[in-house]
Amino acid sequence: MAFISKKKVCKFCENKVEIDYKDYKTLRRFITEQGKIIPRRVTGSCAKHQRELVTAIKRARNIALLPYSFDVTQN
Repeated sequence: MAFISKKKVCKFCENKVEIDYKDYKTLRRFITEQGKIIPRRVTGSCAKHQRELVTAIKRARNIALLPYSFDVTQN
């Protein structure tokens, strides 16, 4: 018996949400605990919105809204 997974739908296309580098709370959901950007195959974003997402995350990191990495040793 084959396992059929549910098709991932781009949340930005579905809700017609604009990606903004100043909205760090939304961008934070697409970053791992180590600070890496989560790939498109995991998030389910379409190619267009993944490109915009990566650009927004890099821009937010550049102006210090998001960290480049997180301190994993901190308690």
